[in-house]
Amino acid sequence: MSPVLAGVLQFLALAVALGLAYRPLGDYMARVYSSDKHLRVEKWIYKAIGANPSTEMRWPAYLRGVLAFSAVSVLFLYLMQRLQGSLPGSLGFVSIPADQAFNTAASFVANTNWQSYSGEQAMGHVVQTGGLAVQNFVSAAVGIAVAVALVRGFARSRTGELGNFWSDLVRGTVRILLPISVIGAVVLVACGAIQNFSGIHEVGQFMGGSQQWNGGAVASQEAIKELGTNGGGYFNANSAHPFENPNGFTNLFEIFLILVIPFALTRTFGKMVGSVKQGYAILATMVTIWVGFTALMMWTEFHHGGPAFDIAGGAMEGKENRFGVGGSSIFAVATTLTSTGAVDAFHSSFTGFGGGITMLGMQLGEIAPGGTGSGLYGMLIMAIIAVFIAGLMVGRTPEYLGKKIGTREIKFAACYILVTPALVLIFTAIAMAMPSTLTSMTNSGAHGFSEVLYAYSSGANNNGSAFAGLNANTPWFNTSIGLAMLLGRFVPMVFVLALAGSLAEQKPIPATAGTLRTEKPLFTGLLVGTVMIVAGLTYFPALALGPLAEGLAS
Repeated sequence: MSPVLAGVLQFLALAVALGLAYRPLGDYMARVYSSDKHLRVEKWIYKAIGANPSTEMRWPAYLRGVLAFSAVSVLFLYLMQRLQGSLPGSLGFVSIPADQAFNTAASFVANTNWQSYSGEQAMGHVVQTGGLAVQNFVSAAVGIAVAVALVRGFARSRTGELGNFWSDLVRGTVRILLPISVIGAVVLVACGAIQNFSGIHEVGQFMGGSQQWNGGAVASQEAIKELGTNGGGYFNANSAHPFENPNGFTNLFEIFLILVIPFALTRTFGKMVGSVKQGYAILATMVTIWVGFTALMMWTEFHHGGPAFDIAGGAMEGKENRFGVGGSSIFAVATTLTSTGAVDAFHSSFTGFGGGITMLGMQLGEIAPGGTGSGLYGMLIMAIIAVFIAGLMVGRTPEYLGKKIGTREIKFAACYILVTPALVLIFTAIAMAMPSTLTSMTNSGAHGFSEVLYAYSSGANNNGSAFAGLNANTPWFNTSIGLAMLLGRFVPMVFVLALAGSLAEQKPIPATAGTLRTEKPLFTGLLVGTVMIVAGLTYFPALALGPLAEGLAS
């Protein structure tokens, strides 16, 4: 079988699996967030944290819950790292330096999982499982909670109440993320991923000498790192490591875990607003971008540019033979169009255009299908922008799902789409102006610039992947990328929740003959165009200096 055909068949198998899971999972999540009943274990949690799950919150109270919980999480995870040397199960590893501990705490709480350290050489069992893995669950649940709050803003009228943050957080963790992660971990263990708490072992090498390896609860963390679109790996090689991702089947299974919740949330959205067709329109937009990016990635990575490419069947530099060009291309697009950041290949070793595709996927806002929750609310913000543009073209007050998009709403949406580009471009400009940055860059020229641009695109968009080659473990990069991750995660949430509150207060507007039909293919095309044009106008000059220049020169 040719490598190209193998890649296409993998993609088709993945699409079928996602299609089969779409309706049951989407409907289940809609029931989870619409139910008035609480499980016994959930009641215990509410009692332990002193929360009343039946109290409805307006958007300022909901936001305070998000920020308070996240702030405490950053502090807790920071202290765990700083005290690691005194904790049991540390495997002899010392405490993490202050700037790196801040970066890591910000990273995992912001659902970014950017890592400026090698996990197997820095983190003990307690920090990995009691700190990082816990944040993999709750940071993903926070994202889903904010998305559900925005959906309630569309679904409700004449009230500013958006639900209860603590209830949404706990339900997302207990009823959705935990059960699926347990099943995922069992599948990964059965396929060869490791799951233990062993110490450090001296392992002989084929060419002589030895190397130290430690075990860990890898399969369980791998499952939630993909399912929650987190991405932080137990090992420095991340999902390219055979302990995390043993074979071609697990590679495809992990991609499935990355995409299944973000895609299924569009069904949840449709059910909660009372029109599954609206969910299908958002789904069609996400799928169009995802398929297009995957096709482009496969084309550029399979493109034969010489004898070495012909023999290997594509651009195999930086890729694992057990996954091939096809599997690595599908994984790279999935992880950068979501806020996952896990990698089964080195994105820095992709072709110039291939690296640019991964970068642009993040710069779109990671909305196709995006992260757990963040992808849905990001795409709904873009839908509001698209409706506003359509209204300008026909001279009609824009409406979406029966809600008027007025001055207040469009200001919130505009502020949302400006936050991450500002963080990416400003921090990149500052970093490139600093002489110390040159010592952190392995490469010069366009590829070196791409390393820095990729780092801040990844941090501000809460992705977490990196162009291999940039030494980001410096006080400047640890601090600046840490700030970019926190601001890129929580400032947009402010505008999302404020928008949700504004929409919930409105009374519904009945549809008329002049109402834009947002469930039709025409609107899907408009939304795809809006996403691509907004990102293109924002990032094209920077991309022209990096991956485009490199791709055209190769």
